[in-house]
This record gives sequence, structure tokens and C-alpha cells, in this order.
Amino acid sequence: MVNLTIDGKSVSVSKETTILEAARQVDIHIPTLCWLEKVSTTGACRVCAVEIEGVDRPMTACNTPVKEGINVTTQSEKLTRTRKQIMELILVNHPLDCPVCDAGGECDLQNICYELDVTHQEFKADDVNPETINHWPLIQQVPNRCILCEKCVKVCHELIGADALFVNAKGDRAFIDKKVENCTYCGNCVSVCPTGTMISKPFKFKARPWALKKVPSVCTYCPSQCQIDLNVMNNEVLRVTSNDEGTTNNGTLCVGGFFGYSYINSKARLTEPVVDQNPAAWDKAFERVVAEVERIKQESGSAAIAGFASPRLTNEENYLFQKLFRAAIGSNNIDSEARFGALRALRALDTGLGLHGASNNMAVIGNADAVLVFGADPTAEAPAVDWKIQDAVRRNGGKLVIANMRQIHLTQFADSQLSYKPGSEIALANGLGRLLLDRGYLDTANLQSTVANIDELKDDLDAVDLKKVTEVTGLSLVALEQAADIIGQAGTVVVIFGSDICKSAFGTAKVTAVANLAILSGTLKAGGGLFPLDEKGNTQGVLNMGVYPENLPGFQPYAQNKDKFSKAWKCDLPDGGLDAEGILQGIEAGTIRFLYLAATNPQNFPNSSRWLKALKKVEVLVVQDIFPSEITRLATVVLPGSTYAEKSGSFTSLDQTVRSFSPAIRPVGQSHEDWEIFAELYGRLSKTPVTFSRASIFNEICALTSLYDEANILDDDRRTCLQKPYQVADQSLQYQLITAEDGAKGLQLLTGTSAGHFGTTSTWAPAALEVEPEGLLRVNMEDAKIAGVADGDKLKLTSATGSTIGRVLISESVPQGLIFAPHNFTKLGIQQLMPDGDNLTSVQIAKA
Repeated sequence: MVNLTIDGKSVSVSKETTILEAARQVDIHIPTLCWLEKVSTTGACRVCAVEIEGVDRPMTACNTPVKEGINVTTQSEKLTRTRKQIMELILVNHPLDCPVCDAGGECDLQNICYELDVTHQEFKADDVNPETINHWPLIQQVPNRCILCEKCVKVCHELIGADALFVNAKGDRAFIDKKVENCTYCGNCVSVCPTGTMISKPFKFKARPWALKKVPSVCTYCPSQCQIDLNVMNNEVLRVTSNDEGTTNNGTLCVGGFFGYSYINSKARLTEPVVDQNPAAWDKAFERVVAEVERIKQESGSAAIAGFASPRLTNEENYLFQKLFRAAIGSNNIDSEARFGALRALRALDTGLGLHGASNNMAVIGNADAVLVFGADPTAEAPAVDWKIQDAVRRNGGKLVIANMRQIHLTQFADSQLSYKPGSEIALANGLGRLLLDRGYLDTANLQSTVANIDELKDDLDAVDLKKVTEVTGLSLVALEQAADIIGQAGTVVVIFGSDICKSAFGTAKVTAVANLAILSGTLKAGGGLFPLDEKGNTQGVLNMGVYPENLPGFQPYAQNKDKFSKAWKCDLPDGGLDAEGILQGIEAGTIRFLYLAATNPQNFPNSSRWLKALKKVEVLVVQDIFPSEITRLATVVLPGSTYAEKSGSFTSLDQTVRSFSPAIRPVGQSHEDWEIFAELYGRLSKTPVTFSRASIFNEICALTSLYDEANILDDDRRTCLQKPYQVADQSLQYQLITAEDGAKGLQLLTGTSAGHFGTTSTWAPAALEVEPEGLLRVNMEDAKIAGVADGDKLKLTSATGSTIGRVLISESVPQGLIFAPHNFTKLGIQQLMPDGDNLTSVQIAKA
């Protein structure tokens, strides 16, 4: 520790601490403009100048490290004059456009001028600033407002890893420029700008900052669930901000969080109920739904009724949905899109590890010695996970192994990139496990203590043929050994896997292989963590609330716990129950006559054309959603739901942290909060008074499940509920034997989420569409040559289940033999090419 004195106060800090950081620890204020806690220091503005006894000139506090025994003065007449002169120099040629500057009222430059009593200008200079830069999408740059603090450059480079912004030219002609092709449009440059240099075009001239009401909320686009503030005026969300302090995302946002809010205010929103394609009152819509349920129950029984819930709904809404179906309707034919990914992962993790999701808090990722990203693109699926990985490998000395069919944003930071052949994930995981054994990295004592079938584990590893692994994966033994060394030599290991694995038809077997690798690599030890990713906001909540026929809320097996819930709900719960495939087959066979789609659209399911054909056949279709679609045009009844900004509830993040939020605005038009719709239907169908509230639903969840028994509930704006890290008990792990083999032959099409969009919801946000207006087909140059197409040309893809036409983006990120397409765009219709329950298929291509 280093001891020093600041303004007469003694302070003891670590030797890496700067004077500014030391002063903050004893609540001494030093003015700053260029300093930002979450990035490295620049020392550009020099406003933080302080005096150090024995040093003949002022020193910048932000980047001067402490030294033993120094005596620092932060306030004196000389310092005041120096700081005022610095500010006057900074203000040379700064325009007096504060009345029309969007930063007015929250401008650090204004605040510092006021604090230092800078009231006039002593200096003059020629104005050589470039003209305002208007051609960038979403962001305007006004160079003559810039003070060259470089906060935007630092955030872009150090936190996001985009390297889009840079200082162009030199001296008084220097300005912030951008490599537009590198920009991810995260908006963080706008957030950190201390002046009005970086301006959000969608927010420009919409409101003065002091006129906005800030409502604490949670971004629900992805499972990271960043903590945000919705900035509201006149019942509209006009922008989204996030505080650096007190948020798990440290104020950092992605394109969805910062710019993706505009769908909330979209004029295309569903605003009134529709019955038989005609506008109707709510009472008429409820009466029709209830009448159809009762008619079909009487004619065919409750087994003829089915429904799908959604990761876009809150925990409380998903809970109430499954209760509506099981208790009020009498049907256990319920499911969600988690069936095609996250639920497969759950089966494997539960069987082998006793896990129902991630094993630790997301914060551990940033401190891991080694991170393995397997079959995932965190930048697209959960951007905050990307930032944590960069914390680990760029700032904290960790190493990164990426195993993926294609190159991803994080590849540039990887110590090892394992670009495996499509479908070879099981072989790769097994091969890494065998190498951990062969190279002496297994913690034998720990495995003996925690694994119940240690002999099977040893026999299975002994049987792994590394030569065959190299043939199947297309990877060299040297590359595999390098990756195994990184993982094996690490003190703490984090494994992150995503949709490439989970959404495969062999998803359960592939996740099983990852779970086995987690056991072998020590991922489940303290400080490590296993993290499954799913791109949707509340997939973990859907699983927690038991919106699938196998389990009741809290992962309680349905058959064994049916009586418990029957007693609590004062009803007789039905036997059995159909999953998504069973429901689809039932519709095709005519045995499922009534289908309720709550905030879900089967156009995004694999083999979507089969689903669409079935939906045209179903007798009664009820759709509850926020936007019109081809599905709403088929519906018997359409019920307009609400966005997260218009409702109260809670969401569960990828690390099982639960955060609550309240409405920021009123629902648009006649739309209702989704839980209110379920509650009203429950009351009418069960012939009981509606007594539900959000609080009562949450209390019921707590009473009937153990989901939150050991959680730590924080007293913050979002009533955050933190789960305790998973702890491995003796003999609690089961190494699982895998017999399935996935082999992909020929040209393969892989679907996944775009880095610029989140589900299909963001395709209703004008800002997101400005950056990525359509789904492009990423094609390797060699495959493009064979097909005779260039960038921007149209390409026809044909599979065993369908065909579509899209525009080509030639990219080195995909290897020859693989095409990647985003499933976010229903117009592209890429999901109709996928086999049932799969994300990878053989295709033929031809120039269109």
C-alpha cells in the first residue's frame, strides 16, 4: 500500500492507483472532462491538474500514479487560474449553439465552465474544423464542438472492440473520424461524449434532457438484460440511457439497447382487439375466446386445445399462461420456442450436472484465466457477455479459445480459433477432453470426489480416437493441443456455448458433450462458470415457469407434482401433454382444433412453411401480439399485448438474475398488459373472480417453487434478485455417454441471429433497420464464384423443405462450404429451409 496526503487528508491506496482515484476514495472532487472510469486514461483535457509538493509544475491527476509520502493539493488560486486558462483554450472556436445542442443541460463542458467560473474568452484562433459529418447512419458528428477528449475512441476500442473511431489529422486540424464498416452502432460514443459532438440522430431535437422522465428498467432484447433508464415524455420513449455506476453493464449498451427502442412507438402496433378480422371491443374478444374454448372442450375435450408462450413475456406472464392452460382450460399442451434450443440444453445440463441454467454470475467471465466460446457468437446472442470476455482477455490477462464453424467478432482477440467442420461439435469436445487427460491436466482427486461414474468417464476418454477427431473436425492435432493447453493450464475456466449447438437437431447430445468437457476442465469449480446462451430476453424465465409439458414451475416433473399443484390451484390437472412437435402433428391430424399463440410467431420456427400450412388449417387461432403479421391475418381473434415499457413484471437473465421493472408509459391504444389478458381469461374460464396482481403472482411462484429460496434480493431500483453460484456436491456429477453422431455433407446453410437485430421485434425499429435493412446471405468467395454471384447479387437457396432468395454478402467469416443467414427477417424466410427442429441443412444454390 502507498500512503499519501491529499488536501490534508491521509489516504492509503494500492500502488497502481492514480491521484484522481485516491482523491475519489476520500470524497475529494477534482474536475475532469476526458476521464472515464471504465477505460484507460488519456490525460487530454488537463483540467484535472493538481499540485504536488516538490514538483515545479502541475500534474494531471487522472494519469499520475501515487507515490509514497507525496503531498497533493487540489485547490489553490494558481490551480484555479490554470484550469480556467485550460478551459478557455478548449473553448477556442467552440460554437455558441447551446440552445439547439442536444447535450444542453447534461453537458460536462457547460458544467465545468460553470464550476470554474469561465465567463469570457481570452483567446482567438482560426476555425479549421471540418464540416458537420452527417453521412454516418444514426450518429451525427459535429467537429467544432469536439474537445478531443477521446472518450469515444477509447470506448469503441477498449470496451466494444470495434476500432471504428479514430483521430484523423493532427494539431488543430485533428477530428474524430470513423471507419464506418467497423461500426457496430452501439451508441456508446454518444453516451460518453462530454459535449454535443456525438449526437443520436433519432433523438435529435426531440426533447431537452431536463424535460424527460427517467424510469429504471431492463433491456429485454437479449438474455444479458442490461440495466437501463427509459427516457419518457408525452407517453413516448424518446431515448434509452444507462448509468456507469450501479449497473451490471457499467453503462455500456449495444445497438439494440441504445437505438432499438423505437419499435415501442411504432405506428404499426396492434392497438385494438380483432375478431374475425374486424375491430372489436375487449369484452367481445374475451367472450369469443371463452366461447370457443368451451365449445371445443365440450365437443373434443381439453386435449384439443394447445398454446405457446414466449421469451418476450415476463416471468409472471409466463407463469399465468401455464396456469391458465393447466388449471382453467385443463390442457397441458403448452410449449414455447425454447423447445428448439434452450430446452435441449436444459435436459443435458440437468441430467449430467443438476443445473437448470448457468452455474455462476456473469461477472466471473471477466476474471477467468481461460474462456472457451463453443458454438456461440456472444456479440450477436448476448453482447454483454462479449464485453465480459474482452474484460478477461484484453484487460485481465486471460486467454480465449473460440470453437466455431465461422469467424466471429471475438476471433480477433482469440489465442486459439478452432474452425471446425459443420456438425463435428461432439467429436471436438471429446477430443479436447482426451487431450486434457493425455497432457496431465485432469484434477483426478476432484473428479474422484464429484463424479459418480468415474470408471465410465475413464473408459469413455480412453476410447476417443484423436486421429478420427482430426478427420471429423478438420482440425490439426497441433491446434487441438494448443487449445487443450490453454484450458488445462488455467486456474479458472469459463465455458460459453450458444445457438449453433443448442438449436441443432442434435442439440441435447452436443450440450451433453459440452457438459462432459465442463466436468473435465474444472469449469464448475469456484471462480469458473458454464453459461448457455439463448438470444431471446427471457428464455430462462420461460423454463423457470414451466411452460412446457414435462415440468411444472420450478423444474418440478409434471407427473410427480401434479397433485401438489392441483391442490394449490383447487382443480384437477390433466394427464399427459403435447410438446411443439406433438401440437404440430395434432393440428395436421385435426385433433388440435384451438391454438393460442402468445407473443410468439411460428414463422420463426424451423420448417416454418410446415407451421404456416398447419396454422391455415387450425379451426380456432388466437394470437396475442404487438405487431401484425401473416399469423395475425389468419387469426380468429387478435389480442393486442404490450411491450416491456408498458408493463410491470420481472425477467430472468442468462445467469438467473431476476430483475423487476415498472411501466414507463401507458399501453398504446386499447392494448393491455399481457398478464391482464391472461388473468381476465382465467377468471372467465374458471368462473372465479379475478384477484391476480403482479405481486400476488410472484408470491405464488415463491410459495410453490424453490426458485428463489437461496436468492439474495437487493434493495435497488429493479429489486434485483441474485442467485447463489452453483456448488458441486460430492458424487453429484454424472459423466454422460454419447452415442449420437451428427454428420453434415455438401454445402451447408446455418441460421442464427444477426448482430444488429434481436428476434424479429427489432425489425420494427427504424434505427435498427437503417443499419441492417434486410437479411443478407454470408457466402465465402469460392462458393460465390461457383454460383457466379457477387456482392449484392440475388442467390436462390433450395433445401429439402423449401427455397428462398436473398442478397449475397461475400465474407471471409464463413469458410467454403458454409453459408450463414440470419433468421430475424421473416421476409427472407430462411426458416422454411430448415428441417424440423434444426439450424443446419444441406442446400443447393443458384444465381437468381
